[in-house]
Amino acid sequence: MVIPTLNEEAQLEQVFRAILGPGLERIVVDGGSTDRTRALAERLGADCVLRALPGRARQLQAGYLAANAEWILFLHADTVLEDGWRGAMREAMRDPAVAGGAFRFGFQPRLWRYRWIEWGAELRCRWGGLPYGDQAIFVRRKVLDELGGVPDVPIFEDLDLAVGIRAAGRLALLRPHAWTSSRRYDRNGVFRTWLRNTAALFAFLWGVDRDRVARWYRGRPSK
Repeated sequence: MVIPTLNEEAQLEQVFRAILGPGLERIVVDGGSTDRTRALAERLGADCVLRALPGRARQLQAGYLAANAEWILFLHADTVLEDGWRGAMREAMRDPAVAGGAFRFGFQPRLWRYRWIEWGAELRCRWGGLPYGDQAIFVRRKVLDELGGVPDVPIFEDLDLAVGIRAAGRLALLRPHAWTSSRRYDRNGVFRTWLRNTAALFAFLWGVDRDRVARWYRGRPSK
């Protein structure tokens, strides 16, 4: 299990409560936190706390290279896995046709104003087979090896992983939720954030230059 972090001191303890127990390799890869994230990860029981250059794709790649497990689960540091996730994932892992998968998307806290976004995510996954990274994507190490690891891209490394999984076998969509913090939607506005995410997704599907999409998405000026 690889957890990329950047100033996640406030979120990390809740995330770790859901992934305690034997048989799990918990690797935290920090992208330059200025708070107590790294020290807290060690205290909470991370098996390894690494430092990497900022950028989620680079952090995921560093964690994948350090991991020893046959399956790699990429868990965002603001995402809490629902009870029953281990059993569901274990069942999926028994199927040799499954190359990887993800969990159902849900917001935390549970508020009605977010339900339409959750429904949209369900349709995106069921019809398009494109789960986002906040759905805790997992993948066979053998498949990840064949893909050359996590692609070093400025945005949508999660969709690249989903496409790679589908090319290698079946992408399993599991019933337990990956409960993701609504903080970004609260901060930037629900509709505005959804609209930006949707526009970026269509840019990805249309093959727009990834650097250009990332600069627009993060509000940076074009070069």
